[in-house]
Amino acid sequence: MTSRGRLVVITGPSGVGKSTIVSEVLRRTDARYSISATTRPMRGGETDGEDYYFVTRPVFENMIETGKLLEWAEVFGGEYYGTPLEPVRDALANGEVLILEIDVQGGLLVNRKMPEADYVLLLPPDEATLAQRLTGRGTESQDATAERLAKAVEEIRIARDSGVYTIEIINDDLESAIAEVVAIVNQEST
Repeated sequence: MTSRGRLVVITGPSGVGKSTIVSEVLRRTDARYSISATTRPMRGGETDGEDYYFVTRPVFENMIETGKLLEWAEVFGGEYYGTPLEPVRDALANGEVLILEIDVQGGLLVNRKMPEADYVLLLPPDEATLAQRLTGRGTESQDATAERLAKAVEEIRIARDSGVYTIEIINDDLESAIAEVVAIVNQEST
């Protein structure tokens, strides 16, 4: 009999290093990545079923209506993003560890249906470091960076106040943060 798998939900504010950490954890473990569905158009170099499940708006809305999503949101620009429920359930039934990289609000929605998941909050060492990381991207105006920083601070507050994110990892040293997440992923299911 295969042991039940685990869902590891990884979140944190923009600029904390989620994508970098998750990609390295996937490389170092047997965990799989949870692929999201979206209504946005496919970009060059993306592959359906690998980067996202690209679906039409009517298909996505049907997934909402029929309860086929673990969580979903309509984001700026009117595009939908969400986590299909069936692949998550299948992976867990097969004893796999599945990593879901998501924003704070999405993680809170996942918690309503799967409170048994491990909820990891990645944090910057401090607000000044986060501001430096967001500014260092050089892709946005000063106002946009300030807005992202304010949003990040608010996301951290919401995550902590929720009580859902029971594991906090401070990304002040990338290798240490990766090692901490790898240890969580490699824990045996109970």
